[in-house]
Amino acid sequence: MSSSGQLKRLFQLVVSNIVAIVAVPFVAAAVLKAADLDPDQLLARLCELRPEHMFLSAFAPAAAAAVYRKLRPRAVYMVDYACFRTSPSCRVPFAAFQEHTRMLPGFDERSVRFMTRLLERSGLGEETCLPYAQHSIPPSRDLDHSRAEAQLIIFSAIDDLLAKTGITPDAIDILVVNCSLFAPVPSFTDMIINKYKMRSDVRNVHLSGMGCSAGLISVGLAKNLLQVAPVGANALVVSTETITPNYYMGRERAMLLPNCLFRMGGAAVLLSTNGANARFRLARVVRTLTGGENDGAYLCVYQEEDDRGNVGINLSKDLMGVAGDALKANITALGPLVLPASEQLLFALSFIARKVVSSRIRPYIPDFRTVFEHFCIHAGGRAVIDELQRSLKLSDEQVEASRMTLHQFGNTSSSSLWYELAYIEAKGRMRRGDRVWMIGFGSGFKCNSATWECIRPPPPSEYGTDGPWAACAHRYPVKIPDVLKH
Repeated sequence: MSSSGQLKRLFQLVVSNIVAIVAVPFVAAAVLKAADLDPDQLLARLCELRPEHMFLSAFAPAAAAAVYRKLRPRAVYMVDYACFRTSPSCRVPFAAFQEHTRMLPGFDERSVRFMTRLLERSGLGEETCLPYAQHSIPPSRDLDHSRAEAQLIIFSAIDDLLAKTGITPDAIDILVVNCSLFAPVPSFTDMIINKYKMRSDVRNVHLSGMGCSAGLISVGLAKNLLQVAPVGANALVVSTETITPNYYMGRERAMLLPNCLFRMGGAAVLLSTNGANARFRLARVVRTLTGGENDGAYLCVYQEEDDRGNVGINLSKDLMGVAGDALKANITALGPLVLPASEQLLFALSFIARKVVSSRIRPYIPDFRTVFEHFCIHAGGRAVIDELQRSLKLSDEQVEASRMTLHQFGNTSSSSLWYELAYIEAKGRMRRGDRVWMIGFGSGFKCNSATWECIRPPPPSEYGTDGPWAACAHRYPVKIPDVLKH
């Protein structure tokens, strides 16, 4: 370790233990003072205390502790999670993608070449999957095929979760589902309740239009609902996106990128206030929104029609700048909640120096690596991962889960974070007590965070043998060619 690194480490130790360093002299002085008192004098002073004072000295702390315990938020735990396992029959190799797009009537040769270049630079591999309806020529985008895709993904993920946890559907008290671009009637929550014959009093919410960060919004909503539910209640959170009705068939370049990035996927998560069999504890959920007053942020991910009436998602060229601003806002809100005192002090000193001395002084970027062992960055695209790796000064290994998830599964929208968590566990890197930071971005524009603490990692016998990585974990990580990475 360099001398500067040793100095920073010493600074962190001093600041983090400042209370103990300051308290030791006072405690020592108090002990020495008490040692000077005669035991008979000490007993006499205690006898001089009035009964009501002695009662209050015992009752007040006990009452305060009882009130605090009653009013503090309940701890929320993740019992387990399951991701949809894609089928080889749904895979879309680059050559097949290019061949199909050339045969579709909505695209011209210029559009096909543009999407081919995007795909080659996207960071996606040859095994990403599109739903069965997208393999038809022309693609089927009707309601029946859209609902079939949603049911396949959602029911498969829930079935796996129920099998892993051993919980029965009638034990679910809260159901939260998010799917941004497809909201049929009846809703997805009604569809799940009907399929699994859940209780009629289950509290259920379907979130739509919230973008790729909706998975963490759903976790936050479920957490809030669990605070007012009976102790030990269970919440099922389902995150997915439906590709079938949202494949863009026009020629606007800004709207062609989602065709190259988004792939099928989904996840089901069981949360509870009963931590008996939990695998993770939910520490924080922090949501930030930058599109309230900023029209540029609001419009940077926008669903609209092109001049030919084709509906698609328009991704603005300012998207990365907007995402960077949203990340800064989220870090500003999250930092004081999780960073050690040493990092907060360095950030405060940097801020004061920039205001008082010179604005040319580089701002200090807090080192979140001192807080978290694992990072799950939304696999929205190569550029998103690159930017967050640079901004947070993360190593290649720390962003490996995000890059490999993008390569193997593509952008699965709100469920991508769970594929990344599954990757970390499949590689045997999760340990008890490890902390995980999930970061999601979404339309609006939103940047949301959730932090977790591992309680029970998977046993070594299950590394790479369960979950969505069971058939391919041994092949990863793979080297991303420079043409894809830059």
